[in-house]
Amino acid sequence: MSIVRYQQLLLVGALVCGGINLTLAKPALSCSTKQLSSTQTSRIKHDCLRTAISSGQDQQDTLTENDIPTGDGGFFRDYEVQLQAGDNVAIDLVSNEFDPIVSLIKFDGTPIGDNDDSPEGTTDSLLFVRIKESGAYIVRVRSFGETGGGAFTLTVTRLAPVD
Repeated sequence: MSIVRYQQLLLVGALVCGGINLTLAKPALSCSTKQLSSTQTSRIKHDCLRTAISSGQDQQDTLTENDIPTGDGGFFRDYEVQLQAGDNVAIDLVSNEFDPIVSLIKFDGTPIGDNDDSPEGTTDSLLFVRIKESGAYIVRVRSFGETGGGAFTLTVTRLAPVD
């Protein structure tokens, strides 16, 4: 699937799911998946059920073959975070079981930034970003190439300004 087509699917998922409160433990699905292929339906449902995370909270999870395929032999999982204009954010993704890559994406599918390897030279990912617009953002956890999946810890931290 082309990147443009996938971004279109993300946008459709965001539009369809726009009214869902994603912080509920069991959101009511109002997503319409009529006339879509099973792959498209799976991705839109994935977008609808995206887990909400908060700043400073460790999200421990596992990336598996049940997540969305990247097309490179790996998989990805998305999280939603609310950020404010002017926020300086650090997104830390650590795994001892696979080579993780972290990305930050605007809710409309526009990429903001990504990181493959941390500044310390490890395969863990550490992304620093200044937020220009308030709103919902997608934090994408994925594996590098065919490194598979496994347990990981994701932390989004709003950094305090230095006086």
